[in-house]
Amino acid sequence: MRNHSVVSEFILLGLSADPQIQALLFVLFFVIYTLTLMGNLLLLLVIRVDSQLHIPVYFFLGQLSFLDVCHSSVTVPKLLENLLSEKKTISVEGCMAQVFFVFATGGTESCLLAVMAYDRYVAITSPLLYGQVMNRQLCMGLVGGSWGLAFLDALINILVALNLDFCEAQNIHHFSCELPSLYPLSCSSVSASFTALLCSSLLHFFGNFLLIFFSYVRILFTILSISSTKGRSKAFSTCSSHLTAVIFFYGSGLLRYLMPNSGSIQELIFSLQYSVVTPMLNPLIYSLKNKEVKAAVRRMLRRCF
Repeated sequence: MRNHSVVSEFILLGLSADPQIQALLFVLFFVIYTLTLMGNLLLLLVIRVDSQLHIPVYFFLGQLSFLDVCHSSVTVPKLLENLLSEKKTISVEGCMAQVFFVFATGGTESCLLAVMAYDRYVAITSPLLYGQVMNRQLCMGLVGGSWGLAFLDALINILVALNLDFCEAQNIHHFSCELPSLYPLSCSSVSASFTALLCSSLLHFFGNFLLIFFSYVRILFTILSISSTKGRSKAFSTCSSHLTAVIFFYGSGLLRYLMPNSGSIQELIFSLQYSVVTPMLNPLIYSLKNKEVKAAVRRMLRRCF
């Protein structure tokens, strides 16, 4: 029998204890979150109303924009609330819910980036068969599978994590709830949860990363086989936006989960990168480098004004 007091809430220590710095951070993250919502919702609207964008690559891009809104909304509103509040607490149930949705939306984005890499692979290696291969049924199945696989993965991890006991220690050296941040607070064994997290990371995130990597290896060989410089440049430009998004997401996400949990400034920066900054940057990455999206935005603005 264990003799301990059960914790009902955690304290998110966040990014700074200085009230002036907290005020500045609130303004900064409020602006970032507003831009995230505006940019992604605008991109969703443009893809929805412009018939010229009703092709697989933009269907996946619309899904990514919706996912970025969801992923950002899991953590940023609570972060903004805590920056203004003296009592920076979150219930254990609320914390577990945040862990689940961070895992689910992050996992879905990982799968979706792999799907988009396959889409670029088909477009570049088999351009004449692109419309036939990437048909609507396959696109819907790939997106549905991405959501389903990620939510199943998140459910398995959260069910194992629910067996953790928390007592006495309440301080989370982070601005949101993530599984690695909860392990130091547990007064029971974390081996089962850690094993589940490790297995899912290897199978899910690294598995998707390998799919992306091999897709781009094939894409690279195809581009190098193109004789004209103009043709190579055009082929590479079709996947440069996606490659940039992959680097931002996996670069910060993998570094965050590979680092030991210490609450260090580097750890917080990597978490901010993939959960707060990357969802804001994705609409910019895909619109600034994409002539078709910019043309669609201009057409929509002309119709509105």
